[in-house]
Amino acid sequence: MATMNWNIPANLQPQPSDYAFDLDAVLRSVVGLRSTVPLDAFTAGPLGTDRAGSGVVIEGGLVLTMAYLITEAETIWLSTCDGRVVQGHALAIDSESGFGLVQPLGRLELPQAALGGAGSVEPGTRALLAAACGRHRAIETRIVGRQEFAGYWEYLLEDALFIAPAHPSWGGAALIGTDGNLLGIGSLILQQGDTSGRRTDMNMVVPTSLLPAILSDMTSYGRVNRPPRPWLGLYASESDDIVVVGDVASGAPAERAGVQPGDHLLAVDGETVSDLAAAWRRVWAAGSAGAPVALSLARDETRLEITVISADRNKYLRSPRLH
Repeated sequence: MATMNWNIPANLQPQPSDYAFDLDAVLRSVVGLRSTVPLDAFTAGPLGTDRAGSGVVIEGGLVLTMAYLITEAETIWLSTCDGRVVQGHALAIDSESGFGLVQPLGRLELPQAALGGAGSVEPGTRALLAAACGRHRAIETRIVGRQEFAGYWEYLLEDALFIAPAHPSWGGAALIGTDGNLLGIGSLILQQGDTSGRRTDMNMVVPTSLLPAILSDMTSYGRVNRPPRPWLGLYASESDDIVVVGDVASGAPAERAGVQPGDHLLAVDGETVSDLAAAWRRVWAAGSAGAPVALSLARDETRLEITVISADRNKYLRSPRLH
């Protein structure tokens, strides 16, 4: 979950004279976002009930953010740099990309960020990562990597963006290119070590190049209109070419089938897996939600064969209410 620590050094804050576009106008498109989630919501445990971050006004006046900030939200409030607060509605979430869309229920009257493509974004490219609101909550940063990213919660991006230095409030923040266009939305903070033992904080950013293909479905249906992927309800990590189950979601298919924290995942549907990306791809290759998925597990030096009847992740979530 995004933090709210605003100790951004002055030397990292962008200056208008360094950019060919109207920096302050572009930054005004980034709004604050706060949501509340019922205590009995499925995601209340892992994600909390009081969530805060940012969002970016895009075409049609919608606010693009990260899905985890608004999933099962009972109330959403959007705040502007000039102190106005507007209620919002969770219009859509997409668990595959990680994007969420909020429909403001009042007039924001803010600039709309233009979506940029990630085709020319290479390691070393300058960019800004901006939370709400203004220059003193934005940092100058650089793209330090473009590569696959596998998340412990059954999530995979083929071409994620990684930036450093990291922003202290990354969730829903806007990654802005040197042309003023929106390149991505901040998702996570990660650490990477080097051979000297030093560690560097970086943010993982979901590229907005994923959005055009799914935006129409999200605004029309509240989701992407395709068969949902099989979901097991596993939280896993990888270490030394071993995939380890860290936890299982309460009431989810994996728990019902008998998968336990600490199990080592050896194979999925008969294919050996040694990293998260391979594991998730193999699960999704089983078909659509509801397909059986055969897991080979190691537990206390015993090999177990367990079949999990997968599910649609979204059916475990509360439907948002329009206030």
